[in-house]
Amino acid sequence: MSRLVFSSITTTITNKSFFLSHPSFSSFHFKFFKSSSSSRVSTMASSSSSPSPSSAIDFLTLCHSLKSTKRAGWVKRDIAGPESIADHMYRMGLMALISSDTPGVNRDKCIKMAIVHDIAEAIVGDITPSDGVPKEEKSRREKEAIDHMCKLLGGGPRAEEIHELWMEYEENSTNEAKVVKDFDKIEMILQALEYENEQNKDLEEFFQSTAGKFQTDLGKAWALEIASRRKKQG
Repeated sequence: MSRLVFSSITTTITNKSFFLSHPSFSSFHFKFFKSSSSSRVSTMASSSSSPSPSSAIDFLTLCHSLKSTKRAGWVKRDIAGPESIADHMYRMGLMALISSDTPGVNRDKCIKMAIVHDIAEAIVGDITPSDGVPKEEKSRREKEAIDHMCKLLGGGPRAEEIHELWMEYEENSTNEAKVVKDFDKIEMILQALEYENEQNKDLEEFFQSTAGKFQTDLGKAWALEIASRRKKQG
């Protein structure tokens, strides 16, 4: 029987904040994490495939902000009842689920990547170009956040998988990353079309920002379908 090795990791979680300037708000206050006491997390060695109950609930509690944080682009354009970060990622997951099989693309991996690609925003919030945060600084903040979240999860295979998926997406380094990058844009313009229809808005800038930037045949086909529907409705 294989020998199990247990290690104890004591994580002291302190108050830490990121502040970003937003035109339509005095400020956004993104709490890095808050806990009134130290959290003691017991984890099995990397041979275990699952995080401890304590680590899992700590991680999921932090992810709650993905459900409550609204996508900044819509907020800045006065969209009523704008989608949350979690809303955006969920429909991207559905896109991956229903997409056709493509040679050289692992569809299951795309589903997983879709639901973790914006997970660092649970800590840093939805940073947009209009915030004036340099790309390098945005990347640094998000990398620090994903490292913290994976540590909070207790390390091990699950945390490593999340980290690897997130890095692949950020670096656009695999076929799956390219597909999910396209889904990110597709979800945005589909949502823009829906807001135009529901709230009588002109959101042309969102369509312009993605024009010519799709990397896959699937992304191009779906974008063309959305554009065709928008033209008919216009």
